[in-house]
Amino acid sequence: MPPALSAEQQAVFDVIEGTRRHIFVTGRAGTGKSTLLNHLSWHSEKQLVVCAPTGVAALNVGGQTIHSLFKLPIGVIADRDLDDDRDLRKLLSAVDTVVIDEVSMVNADLLDAVDRRLRWARQRKEPFGGVQIVLFGDPFQLAPVPGDGDERAYFADNYRSMWFFDAKVWDQTELSVLELRQIHRQQDDGFKAMLNAVRAGRVTAEIAGMLNGAGARPVPSDPPITLATRNDSVTRINARALAALPGKTSTARAEINGDFGGRAFPAEEALELKPGAHVMFLRNDPDQRWVNGTVGVVRRVRNPVVVVEVDGEEHEVGPAVWERQRYTYSPATKKLTREVVAEFTQFPLRLAWAVTIHKSQGKTYDAAVVDLGTRVFSAGQTYVALSRLTSLDGLYLTRPLVPRDIIVDKDVIRFMTSAARVRVEPAPAAL
Repeated sequence: MPPALSAEQQAVFDVIEGTRRHIFVTGRAGTGKSTLLNHLSWHSEKQLVVCAPTGVAALNVGGQTIHSLFKLPIGVIADRDLDDDRDLRKLLSAVDTVVIDEVSMVNADLLDAVDRRLRWARQRKEPFGGVQIVLFGDPFQLAPVPGDGDERAYFADNYRSMWFFDAKVWDQTELSVLELRQIHRQQDDGFKAMLNAVRAGRVTAEIAGMLNGAGARPVPSDPPITLATRNDSVTRINARALAALPGKTSTARAEINGDFGGRAFPAEEALELKPGAHVMFLRNDPDQRWVNGTVGVVRRVRNPVVVVEVDGEEHEVGPAVWERQRYTYSPATKKLTREVVAEFTQFPLRLAWAVTIHKSQGKTYDAAVVDLGTRVFSAGQTYVALSRLTSLDGLYLTRPLVPRDIIVDKDVIRFMTSAARVRVEPAPAAL
């Protein structure tokens, strides 16, 4: 069973369900944004579609990519002609609410194209064609990826910034911010305060000293997972550790049915394992024996299962199925439905001596080695890495933090300090 909503999450759900406001649901790492989105997806009484900017993100929320849902071209869209599609018009005309996850990776031009599509489909001039827009994400963690020089020049000439909150549609309607404040991942108030300082770019010498002091402890002989800035570092660490293990490598090949729309798969197409391999789970277990991000050690590989030890207990892990879904509209029922258009079957495991900080997004670790390399190259990267940890006791740093590691985007600070906020008050507990 999915986790029950906290009182705060329930209050936000009630605002989304009970109003037509355009809402941005945000919050620090570990506040349960994903839990709330999943609950909204399955329990809303509105005609609702869920989408995300990337294929993997869309798979994680059981929706479509923004481009496939709205049939938009890749790259800057600007005033390009959009295809006239009768089925798309019918589908979008039936929608009450569009939910976009990981919205911090959505650029302003793409959000304006969504607005344009909805006005076209519904033949209404009001913003988003009268559809409610609900956005989820944390701009302090992930940023939109800049394109080539021409695309960057286009944004410089036409937008205040690339960020979704600077889309032109917001000149015509208001975006209300609902911020989840209750952190579920960490319990220690001191560590929470340190993470908040890193998130906001307000790290004092005292805070840096406490983080560096804790992170300087020796790494144990059996080290925890490494969170690194670069893909090549992760690949090298995992390959070297796997090769050092005795025994023969077993390769599990994914089964792919249907069109996944490229190679953005949710797990490895060819997963190499040996007994002793450190692995990370990529899915929650229905029986709650592990969650997405749990780290374990492979004990045996015997088709059709992999035996993984987690916290001293062995579990048989079978293949999992990820479904790529597409929304369709039924004229008979006048309802939106989701249909499965592709399936990806693979063990829900990834080698986990190391993982990129980007791919650690949404994960929780009791301990981790944070490897920031020679430099941090994007805003929020240090915050994402540190905020994966449940406590300061699990932090190991390959080098001390320095001021240039704390990068916060100025446009994010501008938006987050000036945006219209909706205060949500949880309902009082029943007597």
